[in-house]
Amino acid sequence: MSSSSAYHHQSNPPDSPVDDADSDLELDLQELDPITSPTSKSSNSSSHNQQNSSKERRGPNIPLRNLRMGGLRNFARNRGYGDLGRNRDVDTDSEDLRGLLNDDLGGDGMGRMSGGSKNAVDDDAPLLSGDGSGSGRSRRGRRSSFDKVKNISSQIRLPNFLSGNNPSQPQPEESEEQDDEHDPVSSRTVQVGATQLSRFPPNAVSNEKYTPISFLPRTLYNEFSFFFNMYFLLVALSQAIPPLRIGYISKYIVPLVFVLAITLGKEAFDDIGRRRRDSEANSEGYTVLCFDKPSKADTDRYSARKKLKSKGKAKKGKPLLQPDRLSDIQEEEECTQGQGRDAPSSSVREVVRKSRDLKVGDVLKLGKDQRVPADVVILKSTANESSAAVSHEPAVTNVVEPSESLLVEPISDPSIDQSTATSSESRGSTSQLGNTPAADAAGAGETFIRTDQLDGETDWKLRLGSPLTQSLDPAEFIRLRVVAGKPNKKVNDFIGTANTVLASSATTLAVIVYTGPQTRSALSTSPSRSKTGLLENEINSLTKILCALTLTLSIVLVALEGFEHVEGVKWYVKIMRFLVLFSTIVPISLRVNLDMGKSVYSWFIQRDPGIEGAVVRTSTIPEELGRIEYLLSDKTGTLTQNEMEMKKIHVGTVSYANEAMDEVASYVKQGFSVPRLVLALALCHNVTPTIEEINGQDVTSYQASSPDEIAIVKWTEAVGLRLIHRDRKGMLLQSVDTGRSVVRVRILEVFPFTSEGKRMGIIVQFLDGSETSSTSNLEAGEIWFYQKGADTVMTSIVAANDWLDEETANMAREGLRTLVVGRKKMSVQNYKDFSQSYKEASVSISSRDTGMARVVSHFLKKDLELLGVTGVEDKLQKDVKPSLELLRNAGIKIWMLTGDKVETARCVAVSAKLVARGQYIHTIDKLRRKDNAQDHLDFLRGKTDACLLIDGESLALLLTHFRTEFISLAVLLPAVVACRCSPTQKADVAKLIREYTKKRVCCIGDGGNDVSMIQAADVGVGIVGKEGRQASLAADFSIEQFCHLTKLLVWHGRNSYKQSAKLAQFVIHRGLIISVAQTMYSIAIKFEPEGLYKDWLLVGYATVYTMAPVFSLVLDKDVDEDLANLYPELYKELTSGSSLSYRTFFVWVFVSIYQGGMIQGLSQILTEVDRPRMVAVSFTVLVLNELTMVAFEITTWHPVMIVSLIGTGLLYLGSIPFLGGYFDLSFVVTWGFVWRVAAISAISLIPPYAGKLIRRTIKPPSYRKVQGI
Repeated sequence: MSSSSAYHHQSNPPDSPVDDADSDLELDLQELDPITSPTSKSSNSSSHNQQNSSKERRGPNIPLRNLRMGGLRNFARNRGYGDLGRNRDVDTDSEDLRGLLNDDLGGDGMGRMSGGSKNAVDDDAPLLSGDGSGSGRSRRGRRSSFDKVKNISSQIRLPNFLSGNNPSQPQPEESEEQDDEHDPVSSRTVQVGATQLSRFPPNAVSNEKYTPISFLPRTLYNEFSFFFNMYFLLVALSQAIPPLRIGYISKYIVPLVFVLAITLGKEAFDDIGRRRRDSEANSEGYTVLCFDKPSKADTDRYSARKKLKSKGKAKKGKPLLQPDRLSDIQEEEECTQGQGRDAPSSSVREVVRKSRDLKVGDVLKLGKDQRVPADVVILKSTANESSAAVSHEPAVTNVVEPSESLLVEPISDPSIDQSTATSSESRGSTSQLGNTPAADAAGAGETFIRTDQLDGETDWKLRLGSPLTQSLDPAEFIRLRVVAGKPNKKVNDFIGTANTVLASSATTLAVIVYTGPQTRSALSTSPSRSKTGLLENEINSLTKILCALTLTLSIVLVALEGFEHVEGVKWYVKIMRFLVLFSTIVPISLRVNLDMGKSVYSWFIQRDPGIEGAVVRTSTIPEELGRIEYLLSDKTGTLTQNEMEMKKIHVGTVSYANEAMDEVASYVKQGFSVPRLVLALALCHNVTPTIEEINGQDVTSYQASSPDEIAIVKWTEAVGLRLIHRDRKGMLLQSVDTGRSVVRVRILEVFPFTSEGKRMGIIVQFLDGSETSSTSNLEAGEIWFYQKGADTVMTSIVAANDWLDEETANMAREGLRTLVVGRKKMSVQNYKDFSQSYKEASVSISSRDTGMARVVSHFLKKDLELLGVTGVEDKLQKDVKPSLELLRNAGIKIWMLTGDKVETARCVAVSAKLVARGQYIHTIDKLRRKDNAQDHLDFLRGKTDACLLIDGESLALLLTHFRTEFISLAVLLPAVVACRCSPTQKADVAKLIREYTKKRVCCIGDGGNDVSMIQAADVGVGIVGKEGRQASLAADFSIEQFCHLTKLLVWHGRNSYKQSAKLAQFVIHRGLIISVAQTMYSIAIKFEPEGLYKDWLLVGYATVYTMAPVFSLVLDKDVDEDLANLYPELYKELTSGSSLSYRTFFVWVFVSIYQGGMIQGLSQILTEVDRPRMVAVSFTVLVLNELTMVAFEITTWHPVMIVSLIGTGLLYLGSIPFLGGYFDLSFVVTWGFVWRVAAISAISLIPPYAGKLIRRTIKPPSYRKVQGI
């Protein structure tokens, strides 16, 4: 199977002797490659003899009844492409298959297109000889003919099992061949079921940030990129220089090592958790088919053919094939020859392999609801319940049981009375299937997949494989090869992609072509990055100010003494010693306290019973949850459950909704208009019923390309009309009440829903009991055309009425997805005229789609009888509406980014109250011109209260040409809805908002298509999806429902940020106050750089004596959870950063200077010049001051706070007897020590507390207002 074939064949007419119905081509699977299949130049008679002899040498031939070859094949055979066009040995008789025809030109359509293929052969240049002579045509004539064929082939689409790459073009330089030959990301030839020679990556999911080798360098780099870490590293290194050494070097080294150990340990813990979760995903088991080597006899028989040894050169040394393709062909042929893979496997075994052990070329056996672990090409699909599908109707004997299904509509000749075989979409849509006997005989064999984890689209996608491989025994699979293009990130351009989920109740066999980082899903995912919180950056800026303050203070103290050398000590050495001495101004314990606080916040989040199942995967940024200003949300699985429900129908002047819907069941028997609408809805769809045995009971489920379709069919069953059977020929409806079949129809034509047409139609013929859907008597019953679609297109199609516009507008305001339903009766002659015209348009090689649309419009798209309007609701996740309202009131602007359709996104935005009732929605759709884009931007400048709805195509144009103008307007809008967005676009939008606004952006999603967006955000939140965990694994925070986000932000985020800000400022205050005391002491001893508190006093003050009370501030809460949810405006205040700003920082600096100056100055005055007494008084006051300041700052007391304060105070008192080396213990036990400590403490504490009370009285904070304090 070649996906890079550049040439296509025309089939001969049905009566052609070369290609009639009795002479089906029989080709070996090796010949499926359009380049490697050999040609023959022998005469007809010799060719016939060769076929007989060749059949004796070769194994069982495989009939390709669905392929047609004619003039184009002969044309390509007669062109000289190096050895590819030369006369081969006479023992080689395989046909040269240059391309595979799509089903688009079904039946005898290819014969019509070719006109007379025999003439085309006569006009070709003579076959080139081995030496290049013998050409009877000029080079210009050959080029002209070649261009004509290229023009024809451009109108033909490849079958859907082939890759969507462009046709191969000759490469100008030979050097590229050498590069691509060994390039694992170049186009590839995959030998099905065999170990590939090329080096392809393992199929492993990886969300880890570090490798064992990169962990230490990357984490150290990240840590020392913070200024204060680098500052303390320099301070610690300075102690290795004897003139700069002050005290023990361990006093500076140990705290730094401790800080780094805590941080690195936390990073390692988080990354180990990510590795463990990746391992769970990579250990998921999949069934793989293992092919045993064929017997020696089969190998000898199948390997008798000659292998390709072409060098791919033409005249003048120009390569005629892509080098990577030619090298792949030669490489794989050598592999095939060496392994004897031309013969079928002797046996096929099933083994279970872990996802990470899957390789390119492995054949997977997939079942319902199983995630596809890699990019695959479908080979075969077998329905599990085909026999059971008709068991509901025992009384009906003429229902054709579906046979094992082909995955592609074959090209065959329709019978005279049968409707034309029309085109099927190249991506496997169900359009116009079921009119060809060959298709019906082959069976349906469809495979539906869900791609909501990949592209966000809620519709099920129909996937069809090759008709050749569908009919093959799995043992023959090892003779197949798949030629695929280079890996790329276009998730919509490949048939089977990783992170899709098989939705059909079918067993599907598929071969892996891309694995791991080369899958579409992985290529659309941005690499993970280390995230740093805004609070960290703010503290880093404040640290620089503290460092500047330290340097200034050191220079001032040296300048006051004078810059002359004193006792051999140079002035700059004294400055350096002062810098080391005042290094406590920049507290090294700040990072330790903050990191420990983050761990506590993370623990609270994961243990909160209100958001059960929450997981913190990045514990370094919980405080970022309190600073969010933009929320970017996915739709499918995030805001919605992706479960559709019929909510309302309108017939004429009557609407049925809610409880009134139950009345429709009785109207089906008694009413007039309602039964017609119900019957239309029961017939106009692409739903197929399936039956599964669950716990010994048969359970009916439905497969369709859209959840809307299933919701409607379930509703028709609820009101009394059940779909029990459907194949490509007909449908059977049953009465729920009586259990008898009431409606049988033959399907004559199906017109699938498209995003451009926005409607779906079907032509059916009603049959009585004597007719079967397999017959083709058009006189057997009435023929009706049913159609449903969006009101925007159906309004001009249905007959005139006075209620349609009003009712559809009412449903749209309710957030319902509306469908207008109509019908039209067709006479037999009218249908025959339509069928003939439609057939002629479908086989046209020019303007084919336009011609088919013109025919449909002429015959069907006018004067339809309006039956009614339906309203379907996509069920929202629990509490989505109040959650979005609360977040908006908290000052968060919400964007919805989805890969779904425009209409779907609009309805969900309205139903979820993302768009306010009556708010204008400005839609930018299918924007292709820059001047039109400018008009839209001008409109939005004057309408900043509107909601913007934009599709991916328009978004791409605006981001390319009007990037700054667009984002400057979009961030001002209250809501933005972007639909049809690719994963890359989602990530780009998140990055753009971050870069332009400098605000915190949170992204939330549940699918693999949201991973890039989540990783690009400041805070990524993943919802554990029903079908996948990729978003959850890649996110910083994982929750189970969207409504949990409000508690995560408004409660935990707010507390984390406020307490982190308070903790950071308290730690800075603790370092500043002791530095001020040191300054006062240095002045008193004539500017000498001598330490006031040495060794244990300095270390104990920052750890044992103050750490626990200060750290207990992380437990403080200014309001309870109910008030936080009742007044979300409290969250809005945090976005300004008022809890930690330059204003609050300098307030704490002023308080520290005041308290430090008072404590040390009064201690020096009251204790005269006695150093041990002075140190005892000042240090004791310093500890008591810090404990009391903690008590002043607490809003809500927690038992841990009380224990830490009292316990630390008692610990200090108990340690005094052991501080004889620093204190005068005889003085400590006197009343003189007590009153001095009490007096100095009162002077240092009362003014700051009084100022705080006055400030609260004049301008009380918001949390006190809501508490009524």
